[in-house]
Amino acid sequence: MVESLGSIGSLVSSPWIYALVAVSVLLDIFLPVLPSGVLVITAATAAAAGSGAAAAGRGPEDVPDILVLTLCAATASVLGDLAVYRLAWRGGPRLDRAIARSRRLSTAQERLGGALARGGGALVVLARFAPAGRSVVSLVAGTAHRRVREFLPWSALAGLAWAAYSVALGYFGGQWLGASWLAAGVSVVALFGAGAGAAYLVRRPARPSEAS
Repeated sequence: MVESLGSIGSLVSSPWIYALVAVSVLLDIFLPVLPSGVLVITAATAAAAGSGAAAAGRGPEDVPDILVLTLCAATASVLGDLAVYRLAWRGGPRLDRAIARSRRLSTAQERLGGALARGGGALVVLARFAPAGRSVVSLVAGTAHRRVREFLPWSALAGLAWAAYSVALGYFGGQWLGASWLAAGVSVVALFGAGAGAAYLVRRPARPSEAS
């Protein structure tokens, strides 16, 4: 099963996969190029293959538990969000000036501030799927000194939604296509597709009712 996923097979079948996923998801808010989503999908694909082997009577295999995998990824996502949020909160005037010079960050600050104030933090959830959207949202929320009780619940929901979606892609892709690079590849494309759609929605100009 796991061998078909290539050289990372032994790692995916090790308990260390949970730590690797957690560290990768935690750090990709600082380094968005880290393939945390790909890693989560690959581990979930391995889990699907392991469950298939057990169902076929070929014996149990050491594969990730999808519930633990989801919780690890979601928890690490929230912790990373909070780290950037707190750093931005203490950033001071220099960071404020940097955001003021960036049209993208200034627009995000305006939209996010209004959304959180109205209790409508769906923008936080949506941005979690967009490339670097998580970094921008956490940075802007901290710089704008939004209260943690306004930001944290939406960050938790965003992390759980992203983790559950990524794990589901890998798991069901593995169930339908087998534990292969094809299954992982199709699932990764679906994850990137969701990211592209989220990026479009996040960048779309706010309607007058949203901006007020």
